[in-house]
Amino acid sequence: MKKKKKAKVKVKDFDSMTVSQVMEKDVQFVPLKMKGELIAALLTEGFGAVPVVEKGRKLAGIVSEHDLLVAIDDRHQLSTVTARDIMTANPYSVRPETALGTMVHVLRASDLVRVPVVNAKGKLVGIIARRDLLRAYLATGGKRQL
Repeated sequence: MKKKKKAKVKVKDFDSMTVSQVMEKDVQFVPLKMKGELIAALLTEGFGAVPVVEKGRKLAGIVSEHDLLVAIDDRHQLSTVTARDIMTANPYSVRPETALGTMVHVLRASDLVRVPVVNAKGKLVGIIARRDLLRAYLATGGKRQL
């Protein structure tokens, strides 16, 4: 009896993988009217930034720890300002089909840490962070396209 060879699972190379394969799909987001104080509490739980959405989960902006510190430095009370007041409007975002090789270049060139992922209609569908790219790179064994 011949031994059957185990089929090797082909690990994709890092560059051909897409954002949709590694992004966080269960993304925390906030509405335009959420108070800065609540956003600050959310960010202290481990998020460095949180997307801000309008009706239908359409991406409107993003609030980062930096945005909150600016509000505090400008003497605003976080209990009175809203996400709309302090967010970075029209933030850089990417589509789910963006290649990871491209994403590395984007994050490096822009010095961004995390980027919202939107579909063709601008609806928030996920978020991708530097650490997601690092995990994917390690999972592929560092295989890159030539």
